[in-house]
Amino acid sequence: MEEKKSSAFKNALTVLISVAIAGVFLWVALRGLDIDKIELSLRKANYLWVLFAAFFGVSAYIFRAVRWNLLLEPMGYKISNSNSLWSLSFGYLMNLTIPRSGEVARSTALYGVEKVPVDRSFGTIILERVVDLVCMGIFALLTLIFKYDALTAFYKSATQQKNQTSTSGNSNVLYITFGCIIFLFILFLIFRKSIQSLTIYKKILGFGRGIFEGLKSILSLKQKGKFILLTAGIWICYFFASYLVCFSLPETSNFTPADGCFILVVGTLGMIIPASGGIGAFNLAMKFGFTALFISMGKDGTEGGELGLAYSFITLPLQIIIMLVMGLISIPMLAKNRKI
Repeated sequence: MEEKKSSAFKNALTVLISVAIAGVFLWVALRGLDIDKIELSLRKANYLWVLFAAFFGVSAYIFRAVRWNLLLEPMGYKISNSNSLWSLSFGYLMNLTIPRSGEVARSTALYGVEKVPVDRSFGTIILERVVDLVCMGIFALLTLIFKYDALTAFYKSATQQKNQTSTSGNSNVLYITFGCIIFLFILFLIFRKSIQSLTIYKKILGFGRGIFEGLKSILSLKQKGKFILLTAGIWICYFFASYLVCFSLPETSNFTPADGCFILVVGTLGMIIPASGGIGAFNLAMKFGFTALFISMGKDGTEGGELGLAYSFITLPLQIIIMLVMGLISIPMLAKNRKI
């Protein structure tokens, strides 16, 4: 009973912190801008382009679900693409409540319908993140090549907003962290035999081995070409889901594909921050991003920031709606397919 209360308290605290982070970032994003101009941009928007973007957003779900199946196959698990899709959707839904909880929820949901051990499927999810990081790096490289001026302006815009911390303070934190790691390592060496006899240690070790098996799955892929094509498909969908929204606003309808790459990279960086649903962090990233784009084009940076927020107030709700719709559909579908 006490454990349940403690877990509920931790979850509530996590949600509260993520909402607070979202609120702070949203306040910073809106500060100093003309809200009326942002509202006017939203009223003038052509939302047909948003529907096209939604199509690519949902397509990315499907491609990712099929690709997950390929990663599980080398370990002897042939799951249905539908169960993969609904488990994935459920995980994204959980991310809207507790940031970063979706990975575990996704693995747990898959175990309920396909009996794939959580540790092994979780290992493949970590592997997915590594692959996504590589793809993100490719888009970042393209952005660096074609939009170097915008990246420089984005960096300057972002650094002007954050509080400066002293070098000595950062060094002290580094030394303390390093000291704690060494201290814990020494304790482990001293009490190693006692720790290794604990049941929890064995469970952690077993879970770690399962994750390692999941990570190794990419080495034994039977359909490497299909995996590469699906990965490319996922990120092409991400690109169009973000780029097509630009055409909904008259002032950004002339943005080039290179501008679209820049927006995708900046938006992804904004979504990394553990704010609830990306709210606030994504808005601020788009404010900085569009400000930088406009400055690099010789235009007014303030106008760019206002349009960036208008863009974010279209794109972010679209992402959240897709997560909610797909996630809510996944609940009855997973319940229907659940194996006892």
